[in-house]
This record gives sequence, C-alpha cells and structure tokens, in this order.
Amino acid sequence: MTLGELQQRFVSLLRERVRSGELTERALARMVGVSQPHMHHVLNGKRAFSLETADQVMRHLRIDVLDLIDPGEWDRPCDRPR
Repeated sequence: MTLGELQQRFVSLLRERVRSGELTERALARMVGVSQPHMHHVLNGKRAFSLETADQVMRHLRIDVLDLIDPGEWDRPCDRPR
C-alpha cells in the first residue's frame, strides 16, 4: 500500500459521503478552512490535499488511516525498495 493509494481511497471515501448526502463539499471546505471550489477540485481529482489539510479532515470526521485499509490487506508484505 502506497501513500498515493491511501490518498485515492481517502478522496473516494469523501466523494462517497458527499454523494450519499452525509456531507457537502461546502461543509467539508468550511471544516478545514479551504474554499469550496478547492474542495470540489480535490474531490474531482484535479488537486490534492496537503498532508495538513488531509489530517484535519480525518480528525474532524474521526477517520483513521486503518479505516482506509481493508483488514485482508493488513498482512500483505510491503512492496518497498531495499
């Protein structure tokens, strides 16, 4: 699992919450102090969150990194260069 994959899963989770009506782009933007257009671009993959902003969103929504990983993936070895 790479950081890029975790970022994609995080944005997908947020996108799904917006689609379901649980959250709005505007509410997410206000939550962390970014503009709604910026949040829109992040959710559509045109921009990325800074690590600090991603941390703030996760903190506000009480999402942990482990929530982004399927339990079946926990035992998979890491593909990191040695």
